[in-house]
Amino acid sequence: MSENVATATSQDFYFNPWDENFRANPYPHYRPLLAGPPRFLDMGYKFALVARYADVRAMLMDHATFSSVQPAGMGFDEQTKAFGDAPTMLGSDPPTQTRLRRLVSRDFTPRRIRELEPRIREIAKNLIDTAERKGEFEVMADLANPLPVMVISDLLGVPHEKYQQFKDWSDKIIEADNTLPGMPIPDEIKNAFTELKSYFSDEIVRRRKNPGPDLVSALVAAHDEAEALSADELLQFVVLLLLAGNETTTNLIGNGMLALGRNAESMAAIRSKPELMRGAIEEMLRFDGPVQSTFRTATKDTVIGGTPITAGMGAFVIIAAANRDPAQFKDPEKFDIAREPNEHLAFGEGIHFCIGAPLARMEGSIAIGAALERFPHLRLKNPDAPVTYKGSYFLRGLSRLDMALK
Repeated sequence: MSENVATATSQDFYFNPWDENFRANPYPHYRPLLAGPPRFLDMGYKFALVARYADVRAMLMDHATFSSVQPAGMGFDEQTKAFGDAPTMLGSDPPTQTRLRRLVSRDFTPRRIRELEPRIREIAKNLIDTAERKGEFEVMADLANPLPVMVISDLLGVPHEKYQQFKDWSDKIIEADNTLPGMPIPDEIKNAFTELKSYFSDEIVRRRKNPGPDLVSALVAAHDEAEALSADELLQFVVLLLLAGNETTTNLIGNGMLALGRNAESMAAIRSKPELMRGAIEEMLRFDGPVQSTFRTATKDTVIGGTPITAGMGAFVIIAAANRDPAQFKDPEKFDIAREPNEHLAFGEGIHFCIGAPLARMEGSIAIGAALERFPHLRLKNPDAPVTYKGSYFLRGLSRLDMALK
């Protein structure tokens, strides 16, 4: 299958999310896609590749024409089956998506996020304290992995000591993205799905008997009182919140620290003027965001960017390419923490705009700010060494990032 993908590409571009080298640095491969209208990739299944900012934004805004529901027969049936049959916010269209989003939106209001700030600062301080005592700093294991999963654990009302287990499950499940279309998912990934769902099934039973002030209890109450959620939807919801609530923010922190490590003047500027952090986070999201691409399916014959798309055709909507489109951003390959305006698409657009965006921004700012404040000589330990990424194209994140403290 991998060879089919490679030979199916035209002479002037290469797109293969299942190629480790492509995943390590996809950005040069986006440039040809940004130079013209959407292209097609035929690998037994024919997909459109949509990369330009205007085209990507138009697709994300038009949920009626470009559905988020994953249809059968496109090569991703195994992944869909592993997640379960019940719809999620990410994989549904209105009215289902509207109902599901409304149920969780009250726990992601600006006021609720502000209330979390002291707790996030406490978690970040404790993690940085531990790294300082060790005298070494591996950004992913010491900060980027634990902080977001601890925060989402607080929201879900599950114990912090389970965070490593959650992270292990999460990392395994994310690797499902790396399964070639039409190929079976490895057993260890299926087992991670099964164990995570089993854990939350038990938690849901517990909250029904002893509800608390947490999000799981609120969702259980919504399910019990008005059948707003089916039992399967409730379970899917909690699993999605855990995965989406920690993986993307983990990647924002890791990718952001790497960008700062490669741009020492930016790191120094933030240290001297902490108010620059707000713009820096936006540039981290644009420059090397946690989400490379999403997927949509055309509900009818249409045209996007001058390219005809037939009903039922799937499309890679390449957000990370759009965020480096020279038609939208001046010097898009430059990391510029003072970039203004910076209307990136890292959190999506339209009805699926990331509900956790304010929380992710806050966690990223606090985590990275705490590291810069505590470690005045922070730098990449091995600046010339290649960095390694986890096994997912769609969710781009480092597996390890060593930084020196002195």
